Amino acid sequence: MKYSTSVSSSRRKSRKAHFSAHSEARRKLMSANLSKELQARHGVRSMPIRKDDEVVITRGMYKTREGKVTACFRKKFVVHVERITREKVNGTSVPVGIPASSLTITKLKMDKDRKSALERKNRNKDGSGEKSGDDVAMSNVD
Repeated sequence: MKYSTSVSSSRRKSRKAHFSAHSEARRKLMSANLSKELQARHGVRSMPIRKDDEVVITRGMYKTREGKVTACFRKKFVVHVERITREKVNGTSVPVGIPASSLTITKLKMDKDRKSALERKNRNKDGSGEKSGDDVAMSNVD
């Protein structure tokens, strides 16, 4: 069943929205799961990936390989990880593009914006006992 009438469930419209998304929207689309240890520490399941994060590849030919993110190409929806390269026919090595969904972040590069995003997204907030007026009003509704 469709939950929201304002959002289309059409495959065609979803693909169009995905591939014609602007750069800031692509940043959110290029999110990766955090490792179990980071999920427990921050109470957050996934984060948009960025340069200098340390990741482990979870799917594909390079599965279980680890490295640091060297570049995020929002235009191509891929991430380059250090030491993940292949050789061209002429002998030069080129980085392999890995989709962000195939990665797990093992170490975050922290700055003030990232820290505030983690605090905002944290699901284990200490809001015990403090309910807003709407929550209290709806608490007795079945």
